[in-house]
Amino acid sequence: MAIRQMLRRSLSSERRSTEVSKGHVAVYVGEGEKKRFVIPVLYLNHPSFQELLFQAEEEFGFNHPNGGLTIPCSEDLFVDFISGFSRR
Repeated sequence: MAIRQMLRRSLSSERRSTEVSKGHVAVYVGEGEKKRFVIPVLYLNHPSFQELLFQAEEEFGFNHPNGGLTIPCSEDLFVDFISGFSRR
C-alpha cells in the first residue's frame, strides 16, 4: 500500500481516538478544521520534518489548539510531504 493511501486511511476526523500505536505519534494538520494523522515517530527526526516542527513552534509555541502536535500547513501539502519520505 502506498504511503499516501496509508496516510489517508490513518486520517480520523470523525473519530478522535486517543489511542496511537507504539512507535507512532498523532499530529493535526490543515487550515481551518484540523485533520488528525498518525505517523511514525521516526519522521520527527527527518531534517525536513524538523523544519515543520520549527514552524509549529513559531506559530503555536507549546500551546497547540487541538491538545496535540499541530503542523501549520495544508492537508494536501502535508500528505505530499510525508509521501516523499518513503521515496528517499
